[in-house]
Amino acid sequence: MIYVCIPSRDEAETIGLVLWKIRKAFEALGREYHVLVGNDGSTDHSAEVLETYSQVLPLTVRTNRERAGYAPTVETLLRDAFELSDRPKRDGAVLMHADFSHGPEYLADFVRRIDSGADLVVGEGMIDPTWDRAYRWTRRWGAYLLRRSARVPGVKDPTSGFLGFRLATLRSVFQRPAPVLNADGWAANAELVGRAAVHARRIETVSFSERHDLKSRPTRVLPWPLARSLWSASGLVRRAVAAEQAEPRAAKRREKGSVAG
Repeated sequence: MIYVCIPSRDEAETIGLVLWKIRKAFEALGREYHVLVGNDGSTDHSAEVLETYSQVLPLTVRTNRERAGYAPTVETLLRDAFELSDRPKRDGAVLMHADFSHGPEYLADFVRRIDSGADLVVGEGMIDPTWDRAYRWTRRWGAYLLRRSARVPGVKDPTSGFLGFRLATLRSVFQRPAPVLNADGWAANAELVGRAAVHARRIETVSFSERHDLKSRPTRVLPWPLARSLWSASGLVRRAVAAEQAEPRAAKRREKGSVAG
């Protein structure tokens, strides 16, 4: 089983077509799947769109009446996937966005890598030269800064949020009470990658074309304020990953102590 986890806020314009494309992708794969959508305090007609698709897809919607935020919604969806699975060593989860920035046509790449033994699959979005220059600069800066904090060998950009996991890899990450993720936005993606990588034996990457032309919206990125916030968040991500790395060592020390006692 593959659980497709989609955090969504005010994405009624695109979420329906994203869901339909996901269905087509899994029909071609011949793979069992279930979609989990976190409708995070949407004020548009997302609820109506999701209700329609829940009648024709294996779809579960978790609705927040008030906005919880990106990171809490992502954490809730991944916890739900883990709790629903009865085979976490075989089952996987793919995290993707609802606005078509993550193309459903790339799902096959993620699923095949998980099925072939990858524990963590990181989508690395290719920067389009047609994007606004300030946005391109901010993406490059964020990727550089946060990959240094996440410290995952072979991963150049942990910020996209297009991610695949073997569910057993998330067991140690989410064995603690919520919330686990401390950062938000791009930094939350990097924190999640860094934490999961501690428990992953095999990590792979998928290059994909990130799209921003399929939904019209005012820019959500103000380069200088975002750059400052990423700088602040980079330390938080670094500490979170260090704490994740320290936990297995502490557990082994406790185990040795109990055996010696």
